[in-house]
Amino acid sequence: MTEKHFIPTPYTNSLENGSFSWSSPSNIALVKYWGKKEHQIPENPSISFTLDNCKTTTNLTFLRKASHGGFSFEVFLDGEQKDDFKPKIETFFKRVEDYLPFLKDYHFKIETSNTFPHSSGIASSASGMSALALCLMSIEKLIIESDVTLSAAERSIDETYFTKKASFLARLGSGSACRSLEGDLVVWGKHDGIEGSSDLFGVKYPNDVHQNFKNYQDTILLVDKGEKQVSSTVGHNLMYGHPFAQERFKQADKNLSDMISILKEGDLDAFIALVESEALTLHAMMMTSMPYFILMKPNTLEIINKIWDYRKSSGSKICFTLDAGANVHVLYPEGEASQVLEFIQNELVAFCQKGQYINDKIGFGAKLL
Repeated sequence: MTEKHFIPTPYTNSLENGSFSWSSPSNIALVKYWGKKEHQIPENPSISFTLDNCKTTTNLTFLRKASHGGFSFEVFLDGEQKDDFKPKIETFFKRVEDYLPFLKDYHFKIETSNTFPHSSGIASSASGMSALALCLMSIEKLIIESDVTLSAAERSIDETYFTKKASFLARLGSGSACRSLEGDLVVWGKHDGIEGSSDLFGVKYPNDVHQNFKNYQDTILLVDKGEKQVSSTVGHNLMYGHPFAQERFKQADKNLSDMISILKEGDLDAFIALVESEALTLHAMMMTSMPYFILMKPNTLEIINKIWDYRKSSGSKICFTLDAGANVHVLYPEGEASQVLEFIQNELVAFCQKGQYINDKIGFGAKLL
């Protein structure tokens, strides 16, 4: 598929008003994407676990405007108007206008809420942009399906196309958002070993997955709930001209090839080694950018060392990963949940901001509410 597949057949129908609500989860990458080309195309493929409890709920209300002007919208987070979110959404609307030609016909009220702290390294842009993209796709689907000037074939939007286009749109808002629509494992970026994989949208991982990785657990330790000092967008841009960038992109592609075998065979030790290496490599790229920056905090390192000590002494299959932030995702098989949670309570909570953490697990994607 190319971008042209997502430009709709011209339609003449319009709606007066309405609303849609979607909830969409965050995701945590196992093989990381860091660095992108023009138009939000990733420099390397990535694979992520979809989360379950960490999600964004978005209600999108639309009202037909009297005149065709520019984009018209207002944004609310947890009931509070958020004008500082508007530039990012304006940029998103500009990027997707060719694919959603109705955008300037309506005034939109975007009401959103997260089950986790905004800007805390739990990829709120991923869940937020995917939920918004799904709401917009629901509007387009309703417009097209009720347009009697179109043929029956032109009016038909099947579930597969709906999801692919929503993922494609979400990517243009936030790259990792395209991995939040489905679950439990999602791949974004073209990879020879994964049929149907694409740089344009995320796809549900199609290959064999061992029982060891079913219902995997993720406890997120909130080391620092504040705003990151360097945004992900700025961080991605620093990969241009990065001295190690090309080798990193090759490494990620190879790691995804290795992950295919690991997921099939159920090799937990190999999974641990690859996932932790990927997390540290991500932060190594940040530390060797110019300008360089560090998003980990001292307590991030304390937690990592505690996890390593616990794994060595107990034989546990616990491991960690990190997003572009200070918080630690503690990954472990469901069968170890009671022991690991006891360890977290006894040893790790002390390093969390105000002792806060979120128990999560693998989820299966977005839901229409």
